[in-house]
Amino acid sequence: MTQPLLQAADLRGAARLTTDAVAGLASLVEAMHARIASLPRLPGSAPPEPADERTRGITGLVYQSVRGVTRLVGGSAEALLGALAPALADSGPHQPPRPEREAVLAALNGVLGDHLAATDNPLAITMAMRHAGRPLMLEKFALRARLPAATPKLLVLLHGLCMNDLQWHRDGHDHGEALARDHGYTPVYLHYNSGLSISTNGRILAALMERLCDNWPMPIERLAMLGHSMGGLVARSAIHHAGLAHRDALRWPARVDDLVCLGSPHQGAPLERAGHGIDLLLGAAPYAAPLARLGKVRSAGINDLRLGNIVSPPSSDDGSFRCAQVALPRTTRCYAIAGSLGPSRGHLKARLLGDGLVPVDSALGQHDDPARRLDFAPDRQSVVQHTSHLGLLSSAEVYGLLRSWLG
Repeated sequence: MTQPLLQAADLRGAARLTTDAVAGLASLVEAMHARIASLPRLPGSAPPEPADERTRGITGLVYQSVRGVTRLVGGSAEALLGALAPALADSGPHQPPRPEREAVLAALNGVLGDHLAATDNPLAITMAMRHAGRPLMLEKFALRARLPAATPKLLVLLHGLCMNDLQWHRDGHDHGEALARDHGYTPVYLHYNSGLSISTNGRILAALMERLCDNWPMPIERLAMLGHSMGGLVARSAIHHAGLAHRDALRWPARVDDLVCLGSPHQGAPLERAGHGIDLLLGAAPYAAPLARLGKVRSAGINDLRLGNIVSPPSSDDGSFRCAQVALPRTTRCYAIAGSLGPSRGHLKARLLGDGLVPVDSALGQHDDPARRLDFAPDRQSVVQHTSHLGLLSSAEVYGLLRSWLG
């Protein structure tokens, strides 16, 4: 029996998210009202103070009341749903997940995951290692019971933005299952909130990997990590942050033999940069400036993907700070695979679009600035033609490379 499509926590989370959205919309309309009522600002003048986006007098009281009532009603709805929870279908730990529900939650977390986590919304995904869509308890006896056929070759797969671990299975193929069949790996799939910043996910994963390796049912002879899109950046971030743990040094990074990045935007994703430019244009128009908030309803994870950041920017960052590049781990064999929609590396479509999301140069870590360039060895990088960003997950050519590199 599979998990129900709709669970009690989903309803409570949706109620809370709706409350936040209505209250936010009231603030947005009030900000536009205040801008229109105020004196025009000269282009290039200092940005308004927060108080400038609040109306005064009776008008201000109306907007304040709308927000207050919205919070009250939202809280009541959430309390009611909580009381009804026993009567609503909940998932059991032994039930296989519903792919439809998992896909919706993954997409929602990718776009709003940082907000969901900050507000303790039940829809927020908690990072976990999973197998067959179910969380693994990272204790030796529990792992032995769940994975009776576990081998000394461990493969950790990390999905991309707005995706989940079940989506490694595409068009009848799963790179993890295929490597288990052909090379005896035991695949374990990371499930995480891709809307959190990449550095936050990296720090959480660093601790999780230590527990996984310490409690693996047998000594690990080979450890490989395979990341698609954002997953490759999260893996790099985890290895980097694990190395910063001076007091209680984490041992697992030294055990990682191979890291393969599939279409990971090491230098950022320019399609996201184009979207960010729209935010700036909206913000430049005095009365339309509040509308820029709608364009900025993008998570910290998306912003990191846009810039290729795997460490935290300064606290004063407005979303445009590009962090210093972090070198590839020296004790790990690192590989990069780029997809290309064109028939050749120099084709116009390949140069402009890459795999449709990530440019070829970004996926290979290449950059005009030597300080930002990542040194993937020539024999550890490849471009797969006529392949989209998601097509990398089911490409026979990609799997041929994985089978060769990880054999």
